[in-house]
Amino acid sequence: MPELPEVQTVVESLNQQPLVGKSVTAARVYWPKTIAGLTPAQFRKRIRGCSILQITRRGKYIVFQLSHGLTLLIHLRMTGRLIWTARSQPRNRHEQVVLEVHEQNELRFQDTRKFGRIFLTDTPETILGPLGPEPLAADFTSQRLIGMLQAKRGRLKPLLLDQRFLAGLGNIYVDEALWEAHLHPQQLVHRLSEKEIQVLHQAIVQVLQTGVLNRGTSLGAGQGNFHSLDHRPGRNADQLKVFRRTGQACPRCNTVIARIIVAQRSTHLCPHCQPQPLCCKA
Repeated sequence: MPELPEVQTVVESLNQQPLVGKSVTAARVYWPKTIAGLTPAQFRKRIRGCSILQITRRGKYIVFQLSHGLTLLIHLRMTGRLIWTARSQPRNRHEQVVLEVHEQNELRFQDTRKFGRIFLTDTPETILGPLGPEPLAADFTSQRLIGMLQAKRGRLKPLLLDQRFLAGLGNIYVDEALWEAHLHPQQLVHRLSEKEIQVLHQAIVQVLQTGVLNRGTSLGAGQGNFHSLDHRPGRNADQLKVFRRTGQACPRCNTVIARIIVAQRSTHLCPHCQPQPLCCKA
């Protein structure tokens, strides 16, 4: 699933196209379930004639601020991808929604596994409001993270994956941040010291900034793999230290990288650099 760096990469690519200031002249829906809360007919009627005022990101959502008091929210989920292409280009069978916004080009939402969702709403706060802080925002300081974690209980990785706690992190960047911070994914949150949280804060910011700089992480060559709007894969896979490196040597200590399951999620770590806390040992 695309995470903050991948979604930010898409947003930056969108803003490089002649989209802002253009109006949606028509919409075509080929998979009705992609549109959340509206029928295809309702969606087509409401979005037609709306101008695109701004394109931003909130957590893992791509946010199109439209005229007429409407907001278009796109969540890519596992295999969603936006494509900016000529209208004359034949439609791929996995392109579920098409927006006509330009004289010659159109914006297409491709989703092989059909888990992605598009919301058209006049109350975006009902969807975006419950999200946690933005980890790359200036107000996300180490002291803020200390306060957030000290008020919680439970295991560290599941909490970091919770979008209501912190927006934008997913499996890739949580595993990488925990490795950078020398923390085990099953560490109990309330047992973290302030120093450990400060190091974790630095690690979260570092791995996300690196991911954005490298325009996201693409893994493998499958059809659902992440690509930006210009069809380019992200370059960040070469920077990963533990994620999907099971059986390889830890780049810090040469211990073999292990894979475990935490909260039903595949989790990668170095057993030496990230020792298992006493609370988790048999």
